[in-house]
Amino acid sequence: MAEKSENTLKVAHQAFTHFQHGLATGEWNSFLDMLTEDFSFWFPIGKYHGLNIGKQKAEAFFDYVNEVFSPGLTLTLDSVTSNETTVVFEFRDEGMMWKEPYKNRIAVSFDVRGDKICGYREYLGSDGKSN
Repeated sequence: MAEKSENTLKVAHQAFTHFQHGLATGEWNSFLDMLTEDFSFWFPIGKYHGLNIGKQKAEAFFDYVNEVFSPGLTLTLDSVTSNETTVVFEFRDEGMMWKEPYKNRIAVSFDVRGDKICGYREYLGSDGKSN
């Protein structure tokens, strides 16, 4: 059981590194390569609100993220919590959203299957004005 938890944490950390790079640069290929074909994600607001299924839907979502947060976001990781199949990353992000200053607190969870990410959920934390 401990071995499975260690693998879950290792895979999720690698995916989070790629996720962070994608948010900063708009280059998502390394992150997308880690997703299963039946990948599902849940997003709390906007165009992709609710449950979304499929790697192609994820590709469209992250293209949309690039539009919203051009030229990119910087992240500060605050906390990581995990169990055998899921890892939650809590962080602060900052940058521009639709060309306006943006700050927020976010939690994302990655569900791990083998060496891939099969699920993602995002939770927004504040009104965008927190420090």
